[in-house]
Amino acid sequence: MNLPLEAGMRFGLMTELPDRQTARATTELAERLGYDSLWLGDHLAFTQPILDPLVRLSHAAAFSERLTFGTAVYLLPLRHPVPVAKQVASLDVITEGRLIFGVGIGGEFPNEYAAAGVPHNERGARLSEGMRVLKKLWTGDSAANDGRFYPFPPVQMTPPPHQAGGPPLWCGGRSKAALERAARLADGYVSYVVTPAQFREALDTITAAAEAAGREFARFGTGHLLFARIDDSYEQAYEVANAELSARYGMDFSRATERYCALGTAEDVAEKIAAYHAAGLRHVLFDCVSPADQRLEQRIRFAEQVRPLLASL
Repeated sequence: MNLPLEAGMRFGLMTELPDRQTARATTELAERLGYDSLWLGDHLAFTQPILDPLVRLSHAAAFSERLTFGTAVYLLPLRHPVPVAKQVASLDVITEGRLIFGVGIGGEFPNEYAAAGVPHNERGARLSEGMRVLKKLWTGDSAANDGRFYPFPPVQMTPPPHQAGGPPLWCGGRSKAALERAARLADGYVSYVVTPAQFREALDTITAAAEAAGREFARFGTGHLLFARIDDSYEQAYEVANAELSARYGMDFSRATERYCALGTAEDVAEKIAAYHAAGLRHVLFDCVSPADQRLEQRIRFAEQVRPLLASL
């Protein structure tokens, strides 16, 4: 069995959208530069200010007629999946089906789980059940759930999402359990801090688990959040990117910066992306790890200098 991947390569922009002006400017810039999608992350509490991604994406959608919107990733176990199903279905209607809902467990900040009253050691099981709840409710038919965490009697949630059965549900994670969950329940996989070799291994695990479960896909999406910076040299790019990531995550990120980022000239960054494509990646989520006043330049350079080098993909 081989996963049925998309042809070609799509390019998304990972961003923040902290206010109304930035939301409009960033969305219009992404459209003008030819990006395919716009993505936001999610936390209840983070080392830096962060807004709710579903609220911000609904705002950004008002400024685009073409872009796909996505979450990478939404921490579903922190919420009850029924109201989330309603919010995401509404966003799918607003975007006219231009939505990918990426979900995961997070867990690197246990205090946000404690604040939400969710036991940290239940996050994987809650994600699995929550994904099943979303799929049930997105049919538009009457649905009930008798699960461990979210039991409810028959309800019918209307209107249904714009996309039949709901938006593609992509699952993140690096553990064997997370990859097997993606094989059983998801429509795609979105990775984070993995090398091209690890990405290929992850898809191999998903393929084997899907085959064991007797599951077949019409299409399986693959995405990767790629930290990247374009500069005159690898050393210059590394210095800026490492400072940015270490501040963002409140830890020394130096080893991870070296291992997982795409850094250096446009040719260097394109070469790294091509390696991910060879491993099975079809949707790169460009996260320009640079100070705020340099992100516009980086987004333009990626679109104008890196993307043309990958046209053959």
